Amino acid sequence: MVTKVQWTASDLELMPHDDKRYEIIDGELLVTRAPHLGHQDVCGEIFYYLKVWSKKSDSGKVAITPGVIFTEADNVIPDIVWIEKSRVDSIVDESGHLIEAPDLAIEIISPGVENQRRDRNLKLKLYSAQGVKEYWIADWQQKKIEIYRRTSAQLTLQATLYEGDTITSPLLPDFCCAVDLLFV
Repeated sequence: MVTKVQWTASDLELMPHDDKRYEIIDGELLVTRAPHLGHQDVCGEIFYYLKVWSKKSDSGKVAITPGVIFTEADNVIPDIVWIEKSRVDSIVDESGHLIEAPDLAIEIISPGVENQRRDRNLKLKLYSAQGVKEYWIADWQQKKIEIYRRTSAQLTLQATLYEGDTITSPLLPDFCCAVDLLFV
C-alpha cells in the first residue's frame, strides 16, 4: 500500500524562491508556473475596479496574491481577495498572511486540466468549507466570470456572467462593474 505524502505549512518554508507558486490543499502539494499575460491582465483589471470601489466606499481591503493559511495542510494563494474592513486586523498575522477566510476570493483560471481541477474543485471545496462568502472564477480565455455565493453553508453557483453583463454583489454594496472592462 502506498502512503500519500501529507505536505504542511512548514514544508512550504523549504521551497525554493522561484517563479512558481506552491500551495497545499488537504495535504496535497500543488505547483504552478507564473501565469500567462492574459491571466495577469484580468487579475490587474479586477483588482483595479475593486480597489477603486473599496477606497471610495471605505468598506474593506483588496489584495493580490495574499498567502492564506487555513490550517497546516491548507495553504493557498488566491489571485485576489477582498476583506471587510472590520475583519482585516483580526485575520492578518504578523507575517502578513491571512489566517481566516477572506470574504471574497477570486481565481483567474488558467488553461489545463490540473488548473481547472485546482480552481473549480479543490479550491471551491476548500473555500466553501472555510467560510468564504463569495468566490469568483474568471476565465480570461472564454471571457466569463462564474459567481459562487454562500447558501445553506456552502458555496453554490449563482450566475455566469459574460461580456455585456454587469457584476454586482450583495457582499459589496454599490459595487458595479461591466464585465467587458475586465477582459481588455
